[in-house]
Amino acid sequence: MTRIKICGITHLDDALMAIEAGADALGFVFVPNTPRYIHPEQAGSIIDQLPPFITTVGLFVNTEQQGIEAIADGCRLNLIQLHGDEPPDLCVALSRRVIKAFRVKDESSVSRLSDYRVSAYLLDTYVKGALGGTGKAFDWNLALKAKLYGRIILAGGLNPDNVASAVLQVRPYGVDVSSGVEASPGRKDPAKVKAFIRAVRETETE
Repeated sequence: MTRIKICGITHLDDALMAIEAGADALGFVFVPNTPRYIHPEQAGSIIDQLPPFITTVGLFVNTEQQGIEAIADGCRLNLIQLHGDEPPDLCVALSRRVIKAFRVKDESSVSRLSDYRVSAYLLDTYVKGALGGTGKAFDWNLALKAKLYGRIILAGGLNPDNVASAVLQVRPYGVDVSSGVEASPGRKDPAKVKAFIRAVRETETE
């Protein structure tokens, strides 16, 4: 079964709606001055009210280990997602399991995965000057090559209209969506979330 993560959660009602629709994981962005940033106290309050068996993921960009650990402990996060230029040794040093994100531009982007020992690799689209959430897709053939290194979470430009094709082509461990199911930055569109999850689940019968 393809795991589904809805990222950029900023409100409890969006979190509960995504879970009700069938999401396996929720992502919280701890990157100040970005459209989907959430204060750790607010994220912790949301997480406290979630049902069991839902995975919570904290997204960080070039944050020091001490800062990551403090937020992860305070919010009781399950996983850490590193979306910047973090070195391989940080991924090993952190006390929680790590998803390392890579912005995919070409085959050289994929070869970097071999340097990291993490629970999964998240593949996002390379856009100059942007760290993610661009709504743009990359060549999914590169994701097929990335599967040689371990579990792949496909991101970058996914939406209800193209996610089924992406899953059928790549058969990733999971998919991650943020802007593709939003009404506005940081607020999810229930119809889009439900359509996205339904599209993924329907591929599991093909």
